Amino acid sequence: MIDGVATWLGPAEWQAVRLSLRVAFWATLLSLPLGILTAYALARWSFPGKQLLNGIVHLPLILPPVVTGYLLLISFGRRGFIGQVLDDWFGIVLSFRWTGAALAAAVMAFPLMVRAIRLALEAVDPRLEAAAGSLGASPPWVFLTVTLPLTLPGIVAGAVLAFAKAIGEFGATITFVSNIPGQTQTMPSAIYAFLQAPDGEAAAGRLVVVSLVIAMSALLLSEIAARRVARRVAGG
Repeated sequence: MIDGVATWLGPAEWQAVRLSLRVAFWATLLSLPLGILTAYALARWSFPGKQLLNGIVHLPLILPPVVTGYLLLISFGRRGFIGQVLDDWFGIVLSFRWTGAALAAAVMAFPLMVRAIRLALEAVDPRLEAAAGSLGASPPWVFLTVTLPLTLPGIVAGAVLAFAKAIGEFGATITFVSNIPGQTQTMPSAIYAFLQAPDGEAAAGRLVVVSLVIAMSALLLSEIAARRVARRVAGG
């Protein structure tokens, strides 16, 4: 199937598809632990600044993506207050690199991930956790053996939604890492570039079809995986 798609797509199109999948995979994988921690803090903890944290987490959903990309550029760019430290001390450069595209995609997808996981955490009966604690289990062990398994459907759904969002991210990505073929040109950026070029509609149309297939597949897989995990949890 992959060979067929590669044949149907041109080299530049296939390159954009592969880069998009790579960016979305790493954006989802690396942000998942922080997403679980953030969702748990918002669902279970009371602390000063909780509403501020909630607002910051959901800010990318409200801000124009270009603004988010600009904030990433001035923060993680080579002369940004974080980017300069990463470059000088560790040799890590994010701006105008595929790794920067992964960062931008992760930031834009993070609110969806956190929201799905937070709703799943809030649905867990605290009495189950209290019962495990009364039997001598430590809080980390209660989380790993009780809370986390019961939250798995929400974690799966949040991860897949984040992946689908990362695949389609455009505004923040193109602002932060530009649109460099073979380096930072993801599917949305490639579609935009093809639509600006003469006779590029066919290539753009093929990438639109691929985007639709990936998005629908991600949503279906999210539903299937969440239902299977929920059945396993319910079955003990």
